[in-house]
Amino acid sequence: MNDSKGAAPSRPAEKLPRKIYERELAKLHEELVLLQKWIVDARQKVCVVFEGRDGAGKGGTIKAITERVSPRVFHVVAPPARRFLEIAPELEHLMVESGIILLKYWLEVSPEEQSHRLQARIKDGRKTWKLSPMDLESYRRWYDYSRARDEMFKATDTAWAPWLVVRADDKRRARLNVIHHLLGHISYKKVPRKQVKLPSRLSRGNYKESDYPFKYVPEQDWTAKE
Repeated sequence: MNDSKGAAPSRPAEKLPRKIYERELAKLHEELVLLQKWIVDARQKVCVVFEGRDGAGKGGTIKAITERVSPRVFHVVAPPARRFLEIAPELEHLMVESGIILLKYWLEVSPEEQSHRLQARIKDGRKTWKLSPMDLESYRRWYDYSRARDEMFKATDTAWAPWLVVRADDKRRARLNVIHHLLGHISYKKVPRKQVKLPSRLSRGNYKESDYPFKYVPEQDWTAKE
């Protein structure tokens, strides 16, 4: 990702190995937990917007950010469509002026990678729910969506709320790049953490184990299914 205007950064030749991805993601997750603590203590508000082509990996990126933090602090919202081009710049300006930290990421994939991912949704029974009629229409109308993207950028890429483009052909690299950028653009401080010690349990007193006929989920022998 590159904040500056001009030529896009060159693409790495190979996909990022899973081992490296998981190692670096674990480090970034620790920083996200620190960021979370700072946001709560400082009473700060942060708004992160994700947009991009269908199949660009928006959902996976959001999950990578939120999977290790509290849903009471990190809220995921999918707002309905509105008069975006008309009202977004002024609304975003008001947000920034009020002290809200606003970051907007656009995830971009190549036509070839989008084809690959949508084909995977068709073939993989675990992913068929991700494939909607809108996905198919956006695939068919790739260049119409390119024009719409360009018009949106012209109308909403402002000095106070610029769009930051993420190369997303490699999902792992894209997720790490977004989290790294997000952390680097918020001046959070490490909040001292209180030492936690489990308290002693209260005594049993007159409590007796219940003889209620609890209904248990059957245990399966998963090793026999290999």
